[in-house]
Amino acid sequence: MRLIYNFLTFLLLLPFACYWLIRGLGNRAYFNRIGQRFGLGYPKIERCIWIHAVSVGEVQASVPLLKSLQERFPRRKLLVTTVTPTGAAHVKTVFGDSVEHCYIPFEFPLAVNSFFDSVNPDAALIMETEIWPNLYRACGVRKVALILVSARISPRSITGYRRLLPLIRETLSHGIIIAAQSRADADRFLSLGASATRTWVTGNIKFDVELPPIVKEQGDAFRQQILGDRPVWVAASTHDGEEDKVLAAHRKLLKRFPRLLLLLVPRHPERFAEVRDRVKRKKFLVVSRTEERACPPEATVFLGDTMGEVPMFYAASDVAFVGGSLVPVGGHNLLEPAAQALPVVTGPHLYNAQDIADMFVEMKACQVVKNADELSTAVADLLDNPENAAEMGQNALTLLEQNKGALARLLVLLEPLLVQTPS
Repeated sequence: MRLIYNFLTFLLLLPFACYWLIRGLGNRAYFNRIGQRFGLGYPKIERCIWIHAVSVGEVQASVPLLKSLQERFPRRKLLVTTVTPTGAAHVKTVFGDSVEHCYIPFEFPLAVNSFFDSVNPDAALIMETEIWPNLYRACGVRKVALILVSARISPRSITGYRRLLPLIRETLSHGIIIAAQSRADADRFLSLGASATRTWVTGNIKFDVELPPIVKEQGDAFRQQILGDRPVWVAASTHDGEEDKVLAAHRKLLKRFPRLLLLLVPRHPERFAEVRDRVKRKKFLVVSRTEERACPPEATVFLGDTMGEVPMFYAASDVAFVGGSLVPVGGHNLLEPAAQALPVVTGPHLYNAQDIADMFVEMKACQVVKNADELSTAVADLLDNPENAAEMGQNALTLLEQNKGALARLLVLLEPLLVQTPS
C-alpha cells in the first residue's frame, strides 16, 4: 500500500503546485519560501528538537510547550514548522529569532528526505491530528523520537483512516509515542494499530494557556483610547459566509443597543480587504485597526485587520463570539476567551474540538446558537444581564483551570527522550 500511496503523492505534485500558485495570487505570503514545500531551501541545522504546528491555533497551543523546552534545554535549537503563512507569522511574533522556522514539506519522499537531511531532528513533536506516512517513516528509519502531542482522532475521521488501515498501522509502528487528549482518542489510536505500551492519556495542552498579565492592560487601554466608552462584542476568527450572519445579528442588536460596537476579526488575513468591502456594502460605517485612529461614535463596526492581536481584542470586549462555527468549518478555540473569563457564544459546527465544546455546554460556560437571530438574542441577553454574563465567564475560566496539567504530564514523557538525545 505504501507504493500506491507514494504513487498518488507523485500524481498530486502538479495539483498541489497549482493550488499553492492560486493561493499565492490571493495572498503573496504563500509565495514566501515556496521551495520548502517541495524539498528546497531548508535551514541547515546541526541538531534540533522539531515541533510541527499546522496554523495559528496549533502554534498558539504550542507556546507553553516551546517555552518550557527553551527553559529546560537552553542549548538545544528548536525548529517550528507550519503549513500556513499565518502560522509562520505567529511564530515570528511570539518567538522572534529564538526559534528556527520553515514550512513542512509535501508528503513526497524526495522532499521529506531533503527536509530531514537539512534539519537533522533529534526528536519530533507533532501537534494534534497529523498522520503523515512518509514523515513518520523517516522518523523511524532515522531513529528520531516521535511524539504526537495532544493527539486526537475525531469520530468523523476514524472511518476514513480505517479504509487505509494497513498503511496507517504501518505508519504508527515506528516507535511513536501518542499523548492523547482523552481516553476515547487513545482508544481510536489503539484501534488503528498504535502500541498499547506507548499510548498515554495526557490531556489537551490547550488548557495550559497562560496569558501575559499585560494583555488585560493592553485591552483596557485599547478600549479606552480606540473604541471609546460603549458596549463591545467581538466576533473572532470568522470565515466566508459567516460575516454576513454576524452582521445581520449586529443590525438587529443596534436597534436595541444603538451605541453597540462590533469588533469583527476575520480568520485569514487575505480576506481583510474583502470583509471590509462587505461591511461597507451592508451600509455599516467601519474603521480598521490598520488605520490607527480612534473609532468615532457613529462607527458601528471595527475591523481587526492585524495579526496576533486577538487576545487584546477579547480583553477589550464584553461578549465573545468564536467563529468557524456558524459555517461548517469546525469551530475555533473556545479557551482563548475563557482564559479571560469572557462569556462565550458559538455556532453549532464544533467538530474540530467537540469534546471541549461539550464540556463548555455541560459547564454552562458558553451558549450555542444556530443562526443570526439566535446569535443576536444570545448577545442581547448577555449585555442586558451582566451578572449572568459574569457567571458564564467565570464558569469558562473554572473549566480551564480544572483541566490544566496536560503540559506537566507531557513533559514527564518527553524529558527522558530528550535527555537521551545529544545536546
